[in-house]
Amino acid sequence: MAYPRRSPDDHYVTDTSDLQSETESILHKHLPTNPESPPPLQRNQHLQFLVKSLVQGFPSRYTSQDASQPWLLFWTLQSFSVLGVALDPDNKQKAIDTIMTWQHPDGGFGGGPGQQAHLLPTYASVCALAIVGRPGPGGGWDQINREKTNEFFMSLKQPDGSFLVSHDAEVDVRGIYCLLVVAHLLDILTPELLDGTPAFIASCQTYEGGFSCASQPYFSAEADELTIVLDAIRPPLGEAHGGYTFCALASWLMLQPYLKLHGRTEPQPTINYRKLMRWLVHLQGNEIELGGFRGRTNKLVDGCYSWWVGGCFALLASQGIGGGYGRDVEPSTEAHDEGDWDDVDESVWSKLWLQRYILCAAQHPSGGLRDKPPKAADSYHTLYCLVGLSIAQHNVYPSPARRAHIAAQWQSPSGYANEEFRKASFLEVLSWAEEEGGSHVLGGLANRVNATHPIFTLTMTHTEAFMSHFYDQAISRSK
Repeated sequence: MAYPRRSPDDHYVTDTSDLQSETESILHKHLPTNPESPPPLQRNQHLQFLVKSLVQGFPSRYTSQDASQPWLLFWTLQSFSVLGVALDPDNKQKAIDTIMTWQHPDGGFGGGPGQQAHLLPTYASVCALAIVGRPGPGGGWDQINREKTNEFFMSLKQPDGSFLVSHDAEVDVRGIYCLLVVAHLLDILTPELLDGTPAFIASCQTYEGGFSCASQPYFSAEADELTIVLDAIRPPLGEAHGGYTFCALASWLMLQPYLKLHGRTEPQPTINYRKLMRWLVHLQGNEIELGGFRGRTNKLVDGCYSWWVGGCFALLASQGIGGGYGRDVEPSTEAHDEGDWDDVDESVWSKLWLQRYILCAAQHPSGGLRDKPPKAADSYHTLYCLVGLSIAQHNVYPSPARRAHIAAQWQSPSGYANEEFRKASFLEVLSWAEEEGGSHVLGGLANRVNATHPIFTLTMTHTEAFMSHFYDQAISRSK
């Protein structure tokens, strides 16, 4: 087998170029002799890795993650869900009881018992409850203080439409994504909450096409009580980054019902999809990098960006950009060969290559998944490699048929404020469906994982059950 071509450089040796060359040499050793037959998904080893963390607790090195307790639990629980494994009732209840100790009396959730409320652990806590919780006493769902959560969100809102991640903290687009997901899940969206947020998201797009963590707000210098945000000069802060970009793009899609129903009469904010797509495409590694994704320009490939960057392509496809958009079709009566890639549109990015990277390089021999060899596995990379594998296997898209099906069953309560906006937001996020016959699993069905909601990073089933409860809807799966 011919040695794959090295990544081009300018023949000027630096620490960066040396590290890139070293990484390519290591990854090349993990390239299978037959690229069409990668190592199987070591499901049992990964489950043992997750169970060990859940039951025995995390190693001592995780003490530095004390303020990330909700994330450690969410990464573990969602990894189980992607692998198609559910917890037993006793462990579910233990998880619920633990999560509820993180709820702050003034709204939101902190990183641990008694810690300050923060948007990021609020997302992780609520999503973890969507996985293991249930309605009723002790089930967690009805113990979430939605009114206080909404007050907490509003207390973080800034004049330019952005949000602090917690009181006296910084603005970060990841926090806005977390806020929007929770607001959708808990049915606490309001036009007041979202005013100015689309313009802020758009202002974070950099010259490269990706998104940075924030933008520099500029306010009018007039000494009056009305603060005016100047749109003309709001440069992004920092470079484009895969994690920020996913959060910004997912937030942008969640904001579309608001823009359609409550957009102002003046020109609405826009993002440059063309530049975004160009930047994303160039983040996929070449053959010697096994087709993994890097998170920034001129950086190394990393397994977690299988989701943060790979997931962006599903979001863009939902807007008709980049190909791969699903279709509402009748299921085929013919047997479907999961190994047949002839009909797959991979003109923009290679789903096959991404699956190969995860199976060949991201799996740790002892269980769990990782950034890349020879690094150790951890719960963060285990989840985001698995959901990256999911997005590369399944074609999940906004289904017009599914949207019509949900709309026909919608029940409107009397006297509910912003009912049209509430319904539109519900339909927008629950119309996502997996295309029949659209999955392509490298290595056969034994490597298949569950489909993932491209916006929420939850399974489709958990998303629908959780939202249906809080919106007081009974939505069936049948068409």
